[in-house]
Amino acid sequence: MKQIVTEQEYQEKINQDELTVGIFTTTWCPDCKRLGMFIDEIIEENQDKQWFTIDRDEFPEISEEQQVMGIPSLLVFKNGEKLAHLHSANAKTPEQVREFLKTL
Repeated sequence: MKQIVTEQEYQEKINQDELTVGIFTTTWCPDCKRLGMFIDEIIEENQDKQWFTIDRDEFPEISEEQQVMGIPSLLVFKNGEKLAHLHSANAKTPEQVREFLKTL
């Protein structure tokens, strides 16, 4: 999974003509570490989507623009448009993330 390190990389990812899932995290977040324990399996099950991760603390302007209030949050983009947002309170288990992805 691609770790975003520049705003240009972020723009390139969200502007793709396919579903792209961005995972907003931080290094200090316990729920992010829990998500990290199962997300690889979910990514494997959803290879029809592009995936990236972005540190909310490194890109506060992007996080604010996308209304990322809690972490981890999963946002789905296509052609630069945010199509869906799984807020942190609902991204704590593999079942919650899988259910969210089924709606896409």
